[in-house]
Amino acid sequence: MRRPLTLVALAAAPVLALGVFFVLPVTGMLAEGFWVDGRFAPGEVLAVLGRPRVHRVLWFTLWSATAATAVAVLLGLPAAYAVSRLALPGRGALRAALMVPFVLPTVVVGVAFQQLLGEDGPLGFLGLDGSPVAIVLGLAFFNVSVVVRVVGGAWESLDPRPAEAAAALGAGPAQVFRTVTWPALRPAVVSAGSVVFLFCAAGFGVVLTLGGLRYASVETEIYLLTTNLLDLQAAAALSVLQLLVVGSLLLVAGRLRAVPDARVARTVARPRAARRGDVPVLLATALLVVYVAAPVLTLVAGSLRVDGAWSLANYRALGTEGSEQALLVPVTAALGNSVRTAVDATWMAVLLGLLVAVVVTGRSRSRAERRVRGLLDGFFMLPLGVSAVTVGFGFLITLDRPPLDLRDSGLLVPVAQALVALPLVVRTLVPVLQGIDDRQRQAAASLGAGPLRSALTVDLPIVWKPLLAAAGFAFAVSLGEFGATSFLAREDAPTLPVVIFRLIGHPGAMNYGMALAGSVVLAATTAVVMLAVERLRVGSVGTF
Repeated sequence: MRRPLTLVALAAAPVLALGVFFVLPVTGMLAEGFWVDGRFAPGEVLAVLGRPRVHRVLWFTLWSATAATAVAVLLGLPAAYAVSRLALPGRGALRAALMVPFVLPTVVVGVAFQQLLGEDGPLGFLGLDGSPVAIVLGLAFFNVSVVVRVVGGAWESLDPRPAEAAAALGAGPAQVFRTVTWPALRPAVVSAGSVVFLFCAAGFGVVLTLGGLRYASVETEIYLLTTNLLDLQAAAALSVLQLLVVGSLLLVAGRLRAVPDARVARTVARPRAARRGDVPVLLATALLVVYVAAPVLTLVAGSLRVDGAWSLANYRALGTEGSEQALLVPVTAALGNSVRTAVDATWMAVLLGLLVAVVVTGRSRSRAERRVRGLLDGFFMLPLGVSAVTVGFGFLITLDRPPLDLRDSGLLVPVAQALVALPLVVRTLVPVLQGIDDRQRQAAASLGAGPLRSALTVDLPIVWKPLLAAAGFAFAVSLGEFGATSFLAREDAPTLPVVIFRLIGHPGAMNYGMALAGSVVLAATTAVVMLAVERLRVGSVGTF
């Protein structure tokens, strides 16, 4: 009886928090669409799915996400092998650099590709600016880190002896890969591919920045329907459809994670020196480095150009409101808002994520208890699969009246950002806690240590580094969050991603130059945070 009560007590706070700040807003948003003039009207919502524009949006979302996933996997696999199995000089820095795109704010990625592919950009002659190809390249850029991280972690943990034995028996490199390496690696590749597809299908900032009104994914269409057209029925229909599709993908990814997890008690193979046969892999990795670096370098160069000359004027202008009063506050004030909200979101996400990780990794003594923990694990992953736009709009329409009126609260944006970061914190901590041998806790208990002392002496020395890494990861993600924040940030207290998007939408060279400079500042901040996280060498950071 004591164990179920302990489970309930530990799970109560995170379940209540997710219920109030996730389930309530999402259901509120869906109810706005399903209840018309006080009556339940599901038929009218489902009729939305028959609209020709909805068909075009769904088809664009499907094929662009598929294409971006294919590009990310093809570019990410060679790099995953290079950073996990080859003793390259600067391997840690290379791994950190390839992780940076995932935590770059989506608006920054969109601006960087605009700068690269625009009429005056280095690749402007290709004529890809504003095209679907540009969107696919932007989505793949953003998500290739997931492939490198997930597949690289699994590749690093593969026992090299079976491959060496096959080679000793006369198998060529291709046959060794096909018969030994690929079967062991396939679950990680499929898992990474499914997660990348999910992220590409839910892409918001990249699609909105590069596609504008011409090309829309389900996520950006929900945004346009709720903000510009006030068509809540259509937005609700798309949200339900997105929830079903993403939920199915999460189930598939969860099933694939059921294979032996390379991140738990893993054995890391010693990297070897590169050989002549590794040249194709090294060339493909170099191509990926160019692909990742080109938009960022173009963005930096563009921020330093004013009227055809090198200048810091765009950076000096960050202390202003832009030309023609484009903003209500200077960009520097928005940066301060971003840092403050990200700090608040980080402690919320880490506190909640630690509780969730403790709950779902606790030792189960019965099938029912194991099932409950599994359900809770899936429940806390739900924010990963629901549009941040849906959550943000849900906040506005449900948390605006007593007893929970947060319309003017400074906590509204941090809470939304914490929800976005929560699944990433949980997925970072869960493998670490699962990897702790429970016999150590039992030994501590047999020596008279209570639960608190056991946690301090057994768990804390192992968990503090991953906890710090999860905090850094949550901070970087919160700093660049744009989907929910674009709904919730007040006009007089915007965050930096919101300000960048507003500057892009205002005419004037000064405004665009400030958007470039602000993007560089934001990208540099997140990159520094991720480099610090990489120094902690926590393998589960950035995996799902």
